[in-house]
Amino acid sequence: MYRFEGLYIKEVEGRGRGVFCRETIPAGTLIEICPVIVLPKGDLDRVHGSGLHDYYFLWEGEGETAIALGSGSLYNHAEANNADYEMHFAEREIHIASTREIAAHDEICIDYTDGVDRSTLWF
Repeated sequence: MYRFEGLYIKEVEGRGRGVFCRETIPAGTLIEICPVIVLPKGDLDRVHGSGLHDYYFLWEGEGETAIALGSGSLYNHAEANNADYEMHFAEREIHIASTREIAAHDEICIDYTDGVDRSTLWF
């Protein structure tokens, strides 16, 4: 597992916990490699009815979901995101990278919409 040095978690009013960094992160930087726990098909209904509802990712197989470890499931959503995620199915990892420079102590956010209908989060 890789993690950019200086990441920390803090409470964000109205959003729960979020991920931040103590130093500036240059654009195009790998921030974190998050191993995932893949949940089998059929567990999605249980995830929706649990406290994990806002923390899962849709995974490779139809109906599969994944919970990202490390800080992976704590990156908050923002349409004006400063980071993005990439699924690495064979390795069972999610890679988080900056899409632009992120100033020290700014929240690191990902756009969780499908990129087309920005009014609907995929989860």
